Amino acid sequence: MHYYKIYKPYGVLSQFSDKERRKTLADLYHFPKEVYPIGRLDMDSEGLLILSDDKKLNDRMLNPRSKEEKEYFVQVENIPTPEKLIKFSKGLIIEEKRTLPAKIKIIDDPQFEPRTPPIRVRKTIPDCWLSVTLIEGRNRQVRKMTAAIGSPTLRLIRVRIGNILLGDMKLGEVKELKREDFY
Repeated sequence: MHYYKIYKPYGVLSQFSDKERRKTLADLYHFPKEVYPIGRLDMDSEGLLILSDDKKLNDRMLNPRSKEEKEYFVQVENIPTPEKLIKFSKGLIIEEKRTLPAKIKIIDDPQFEPRTPPIRVRKTIPDCWLSVTLIEGRNRQVRKMTAAIGSPTLRLIRVRIGNILLGDMKLGEVKELKREDFY
């Protein structure tokens, strides 16, 4: 079995090939053929991605019943009120379906390296960073949830999946893990 963690950069697809010739994980590292991403990060998101050929780990990590937490640091427009943070944490209706309860709090700027291309900054609109922790992973869920409380996402970086941390990894870096790292 193979286990890897990668710091996926902005603009890279969470897959190994693309008919449109956009940048993929194959452009960052030569992974064994049978390895695949466990979960996804959309092209506009950055951060921790786990890759493996362990089907049991894949099932455990992706099934909401396992309550495997995924934590994101999210830069958003506007500063959400305490009421909006409570509303977010209780679950929101997104695409006619309620999200599971989530954890959210305002945090200090985590001081990530600037993104290329840079995020848009509007001088008249304040922004802040949030820590968002989910146990589900619907398509673009964090972005849809922050927009629903009036704080659209500017930058999204996954920093943790379960007990696996992004830590001090560099953009595009790949580290090999062991099975016991997940248990």
